[in-house]
Amino acid sequence: MSEDGHSFDEKLSSYWLETCQIPSFPSLKEDIQADVTVVGGGISGVLTAYRLAKEGVKVVLLEANKLLHGTTGHTTAKVTAQHGLIYDEFIQHFGVEKTMQYVDSNIEAINWIKEMIKTDHIDCDYQEQDAIIYATTKQTDDLLKKEYKAYQQLGIESEWLTTLPIRVPVISALSMKGQMQFHPIKFLVHMIQEMTKLGGLIFENTVVNSVDTEPSIKVKTQSGFEVTTNNVVFCTHVPYFVKGQYYAKLFPYRSYLVATRVSDEYPGGMYYTPDDGTRSIRSTTHDGETIVFFGGDGHKAGQDKAENRHYDNLLSFGRSVFNIQEEYQSWSAQDNETLDKIPYIGLVNSKQHNIYIETGYRKWGMTLSTVASKLISDLILGKENPYKDLYSPERFYADPSIKKFIQENANVAAELIKGKLPKKTKSVDELQPGEGANVVINGKKCGAYKDKDGQMFIVDTTCTHLGCEVQWNHHDQTWDCPCHGSRFLPNGEVMEGPAKKPLNKK
Repeated sequence: MSEDGHSFDEKLSSYWLETCQIPSFPSLKEDIQADVTVVGGGISGVLTAYRLAKEGVKVVLLEANKLLHGTTGHTTAKVTAQHGLIYDEFIQHFGVEKTMQYVDSNIEAINWIKEMIKTDHIDCDYQEQDAIIYATTKQTDDLLKKEYKAYQQLGIESEWLTTLPIRVPVISALSMKGQMQFHPIKFLVHMIQEMTKLGGLIFENTVVNSVDTEPSIKVKTQSGFEVTTNNVVFCTHVPYFVKGQYYAKLFPYRSYLVATRVSDEYPGGMYYTPDDGTRSIRSTTHDGETIVFFGGDGHKAGQDKAENRHYDNLLSFGRSVFNIQEEYQSWSAQDNETLDKIPYIGLVNSKQHNIYIETGYRKWGMTLSTVASKLISDLILGKENPYKDLYSPERFYADPSIKKFIQENANVAAELIKGKLPKKTKSVDELQPGEGANVVINGKKCGAYKDKDGQMFIVDTTCTHLGCEVQWNHHDQTWDCPCHGSRFLPNGEVMEGPAKKPLNKK
């Protein structure tokens, strides 16, 4: 629901959100106090709040919209330490010791989730599966051979394969044993219920407007209320209210997913390839039917004007692998990558022991958010954690960070310039219900959206973050910024940052 009371259709609700009821919570309507304030109600925020509440800490969780409706509700929900072709690269850049820490922290996270499901008897469609990365090109096959050597060096239980039980033209494949998949919303609803039983407070539709740190920490909301707190943990894509210009160190990418009903018997396994724009496959069972998810076809956020073709590409790929009966659902998600591909988890500033961030999961948030929740809760509780330095937001590894920083910021500069050039526009009268586009009104360029009832919303297309020009996302019906990934509802209200202010309305 927007500020003006207008409701925009959620046409892309995912399978996970459609098949599980999430409890709702009120917005913050008074000033309160807490030991720890967690900002962000995805898997990172929920698990961090749960761990702290379990230790007797007075926790408040603030969510700007609805719990679990962001990236967490639009994941593929693979719980694995196989995060693409990274381990040979990590060994080259960071050495064996740091790479081993990355592996160990993720395996510990997986085991913790398994243990929680077992001890709390959580009904969340848990299945242990092998995570299989495969090559369809000679170039990827060469990289996969190096990755296999890295697995052996790191002691990862694995198997080298030359065939797969699915219809894909593989040259080679590498299987990581003992991984898992689940229904993330069912799992997290249980954690939310447990957290609130322990005294944790949750407030939805509560937008954080600013954070004061002197003389005490006050988290101030858009509605005028505040939380006086000892610690703040930002579990958002971009930590808006901290120093460090993280919008320039985090690079947003969108990826797509289609869920399909298939008539084939699924052979097991979670599959991934970096080839063909990346492809991901996993399955679940719903009402006795096999549902197979096909994901991938990612790109830099806001830098693609033909979103529907990504779904078409994935559906075409799916038909080449399985006998698809029908498309069930389709949706997209956004995630951020850091300069060196390792998340930023920890204190923003080691001299200020109360502001923490968890971000930059590079599409592998089910495990890495679990790593983050343990690390942050340990830091707040004063416990030692062996992974503190590896994930520290204050770290800087010159290789490959400098190269990545230059490449990505050159991309931002190019998008900033391109957005100011003349572009094709439509007449307002040409817009169909449910359509948005760049238009010119009284000689000035604007963005226009016509809802299904014919109501028109006109906005300035200049992003309120750093002035790039937003693009209309036809499939998701949002205004997306190609520079730093901010997203806005059709009426201009902020959906995802780093932008803090809505698009100016015309």
